[in-house]
Amino acid sequence: MSAEQQHRDGQAADPGPRSLAQALRERDDASLGALLRSRPDLLHPVPTDVTQLATRAGTRASVLRALEHLDRFALQAAEALAVAPDPASYQELLDLLAGDDGDEEVAGALPATVALLRERALVWGGEDRLRLVRTARELLAPSASHSSPTGLGPSVAEATSGMSPGRIQAILTAAGLPHTHDAVSAVAALSALFADRARVAELLEGAPEASREVLGRLVWGPPYGQVTAEPAAHLRWLLDRGLLLPTTPGTVVLPREAALSLRGGRAHRVPEPTRPQVAVAAERKPQVVDAAAGGQALAALDTVEELLRSWDEGGPAVLRAGGLSIRDLKRTATVLEVPEPVAAFWVELAYAAGLIASDGGYVEEHHDRPDADAEGYEDEETRDARTRRRSGEAEHYAPTPEYDAWRDLPPADRWAWLLEAWLPGTRTPGLIGGRDGRDRTLSALGPGLDRSPAPEVRRRVLELMAELEPGQAPDPATLLERLRWERPLRSAGPRREQPEPPRAGVRPAYGGGVAANDPEALRTKLTEWALLEAEMLGVTGRGALASHGRALLGTEGRSEGAGAGAPAAGSARATVVAALLAPLLPEPLDHVLLQADLTAVAPGPLVRPLAEALGVLADVESKGGATVYRFTPGSVRRALDAGRTATELHAFLDRHSRTPVPQPLTYLIDDVARRHGLLRVGAASSYVRCDDESALDEILADRRATALRLRRLAPTVVAAQADPRTLIEGLRAMGFAPAAESAEGDVMIARPHAHRTPPRTPPAPVPDGPPAPDATLLTAAVRAVRAGDRAATAPRKDTPEAPGGLPRTSPADTLATVQAAAMTGESVWIGHVNAEGAASQRLLAPLRVEGGYVTGYDHTADEVRTYALHRITGVAELAEEADGAEPAR
Repeated sequence: MSAEQQHRDGQAADPGPRSLAQALRERDDASLGALLRSRPDLLHPVPTDVTQLATRAGTRASVLRALEHLDRFALQAAEALAVAPDPASYQELLDLLAGDDGDEEVAGALPATVALLRERALVWGGEDRLRLVRTARELLAPSASHSSPTGLGPSVAEATSGMSPGRIQAILTAAGLPHTHDAVSAVAALSALFADRARVAELLEGAPEASREVLGRLVWGPPYGQVTAEPAAHLRWLLDRGLLLPTTPGTVVLPREAALSLRGGRAHRVPEPTRPQVAVAAERKPQVVDAAAGGQALAALDTVEELLRSWDEGGPAVLRAGGLSIRDLKRTATVLEVPEPVAAFWVELAYAAGLIASDGGYVEEHHDRPDADAEGYEDEETRDARTRRRSGEAEHYAPTPEYDAWRDLPPADRWAWLLEAWLPGTRTPGLIGGRDGRDRTLSALGPGLDRSPAPEVRRRVLELMAELEPGQAPDPATLLERLRWERPLRSAGPRREQPEPPRAGVRPAYGGGVAANDPEALRTKLTEWALLEAEMLGVTGRGALASHGRALLGTEGRSEGAGAGAPAAGSARATVVAALLAPLLPEPLDHVLLQADLTAVAPGPLVRPLAEALGVLADVESKGGATVYRFTPGSVRRALDAGRTATELHAFLDRHSRTPVPQPLTYLIDDVARRHGLLRVGAASSYVRCDDESALDEILADRRATALRLRRLAPTVVAAQADPRTLIEGLRAMGFAPAAESAEGDVMIARPHAHRTPPRTPPAPVPDGPPAPDATLLTAAVRAVRAGDRAATAPRKDTPEAPGGLPRTSPADTLATVQAAAMTGESVWIGHVNAEGAASQRLLAPLRVEGGYVTGYDHTADEVRTYALHRITGVAELAEEADGAEPAR
């Protein structure tokens, strides 16, 4: 007897597990932990025993999630099992995937794939009795109404289930088969004919050419076609021989057995057992990549800081439906000098990092700061928000208090803070401008932007880039194809045409939205956006992953004790990334270069006090590697309005300029300062006073002052009907430099007042399912499942039962039994009903009974617990044959 025959006989003698629960029960703890790790939804809540674990693993929602996390070849194997006999042998599965001609790659990859399907509890049974979980078979198998993802239709038996026996016998006669005594044997004979490749080929030799063309169009799916009440001759030839079987009026299907014969036994046209390789589009020196990424990271910090600075005194209003209006987004894009979709990305990034938020509406709940205490006391923030709602005051976006903490950090730490918000974030700025499922426009900072796959796609893109050598930039098309292989989108039919991937060397535009009902287009866009966002943030440089970008994937993220608003402070990953990025960023400078054309050149980033002071004294003319500032009368007047004097401005420029202060700049400051404050504006509605009567004469004679409705009250005082702000702006438009004064006659210093929101928490990501469990949770879960399984399988003596199968005894008998068990150290079954009314059975080893409570070791929960006696429905002793097999405590 051959070894193969002995193996087959051994498999026949050992049928393997009879159910999925038994298969899981026979696993070791490591294998059970691997299942829970790969399918974390099975852990919420932790199953009480293996039977409950198996039941939960077979639910539709859990199976759908497990199928969505299979790679393409594993999904193809599951689809092949769905069209195979149940159960199927390993060889039958191999034949469906490799075909009649065989495929070495398929044969080499299939054992690991079957092991993966077993590990994830989608397949169970022995080698000759492979069974697909029933729910997965229902999802993937063809039916009379729809085909399988393989393109195969129903079997002959399924397609002829409603057909009359006479019609079946007529098909047998036309196909050249003898009559049978019943319909069952007739269907079996027809199935055997179609499953025989040689006999099908012989049958088709006499078929019309048009009939063979019809089969060629249906063979790879979809297998359904439409026919009229009087089909053509070539269709009638196929119908008579059962190669097309009617399913509904006017619809026919190519039976599965015939399609497999025409396919050469393959369930899929193109099996894909090997993962596609990511091609290299360009190769650069790692130092060049790091330098480019460092420069981009610095530009990202400047952009975010410019955004927050422009909203420092209060940003745009919040739309009634939430979010930023199109007009305000355009204004923000103009300030940042970027396209609108890119501006939306920076706004969303600052929002995700907790640096901007709405200043009104509601105050988020904080565990350490409740909105109201037991006596009804409300804190100041809650009262402020309630006052806003009552008064109808519009809400605005503004920086949060965390912005001040972020701004004081070193540049590398500020960048790491942003990355900690970007990498796990589910809000997808690229969708802005598109439409949601209700055909509403998606706006920046508005609802409807969360996409659960975004973090996984973003991280996987970086991981695939990290697999390349340093300095190598991936080809986007092959990168996208790899992601499609790793996470194919399951569909109800054969694989459809994929969206066109990005081509190498072509930089796709950011944003543009995507159809709400097109998941494949969304996956393509998420990949493109991940590449573009990584480049804009400085994670990559010139298309290749930088050294600090690799560190994002090699360390842990935010620690449990980290606050939601300060990711950089609580993340080991942020510390490592910041340390790698810091040498790539230039040191802030404390000087500028003044030029004779009233400009100043900052050859690099400036220290914060210098940058803030220079931003008041001059206007930014251009940005880049060097920032150019221009001095104008308006900018100098702005500095004087902020309380600076001409002497202070001269000293400031002399102290921070590496070049001599140009004479034109000195004259400009002196000229504006000499005229500044000559006129005084106060509230009458408003007034203008000036010691120089000729200046007031000039104002009254100017026709541009007509709209201000001026009237002279005294030689040195003119009253106006306009408010002070309008009056000041009007006079400045006429070429004067007035200064505002208080009711006491003192000059008012017009310093900007920073506006901050109340403390806000950043938006929480919307994950795609429960998070992956850590090792501690897995160990505890496996231990609890094992303990519950031991308790559930322990037999008990027959006793009266309450509804639900719980043991029932009188209170006196219950007390006496648990007291006796506590003295003898034996275990007993108890029925328990908790405070919510949920009933359960527990295997308890009582330790002590006192005060109306029993304390003991609960084998079901694998821990010591205390139960109230009045909540115990009854007690049952263990059966005698189980006494020696009592679980160890």
